[in-house]
Amino acid sequence: MESTDPVRVWHGLADTSVLLDGFHALKHALRFGASIPVALTSDKAAVLALAQDLAPDVSDALDALLAETDDATLRALVPRLHPTAVAALAVRPSRAANLRALEHTPRSAPVVVLDDPRNLGNAGAVIRLAAGFGATGVVTTGTLDPWHPTVVRGGAGLHFATAVERVDVEELPKGPLFALDAEGEDIRGIEVPDGAVLAFGSERSGLSAELRARTDHLVSLPMRPQVSSYNLATSVAMALFHWSSGRPPKAQA
Repeated sequence: MESTDPVRVWHGLADTSVLLDGFHALKHALRFGASIPVALTSDKAAVLALAQDLAPDVSDALDALLAETDDATLRALVPRLHPTAVAALAVRPSRAANLRALEHTPRSAPVVVLDDPRNLGNAGAVIRLAAGFGATGVVTTGTLDPWHPTVVRGGAGLHFATAVERVDVEELPKGPLFALDAEGEDIRGIEVPDGAVLAFGSERSGLSAELRARTDHLVSLPMRPQVSSYNLATSVAMALFHWSSGRPPKAQA
């Protein structure tokens, strides 16, 4: 008979599941349809009060899902417990389904490409931005796992609001490739289409030669002379804002 003890369920699933670290990650995962087999807290009343204040739309789902355990047990399960004292495990979306979403055309919003990123926190911040702008998805090249727990933490659970995968450069989604580089044409004079693939180089070395060779449009962000660069997430935000600025506001669901 299958165990219903939530701590034993956690132990059985931890190695194959996505860790949702904190209230906001769990909130967003619920909003965007994640499958969450177990969620734990050391103070259920406090979490539900926080939900009533910040996210009443998920209060009932949290009430039904959350199991309470003692603080020591929870800290033993989670390497760095979030201040909201809540953690959950979610089922990672199917890679095949994500790739289908990324390849589907026509697209209504760009795909963001992080070319060999190195910083886990930056990758998470980009995924959070992309979800906020309604981007089709975020793909990474190179060795960084975009579903690493630190990336998911930085993304505040919004991996479930967009398609997130790692691919090789030759597997990038179809569409005109706009790569950001200081030597490119000023992006303010360019219209970025909905079907664009927007690529950003690594924090350390910029665009790889492989991706640069595939680029259709090399574009740059406005920058004051003698300022060397922007943070990766800032660059993505500026490019996505430029894409969105010429489009009428969409009705919120």
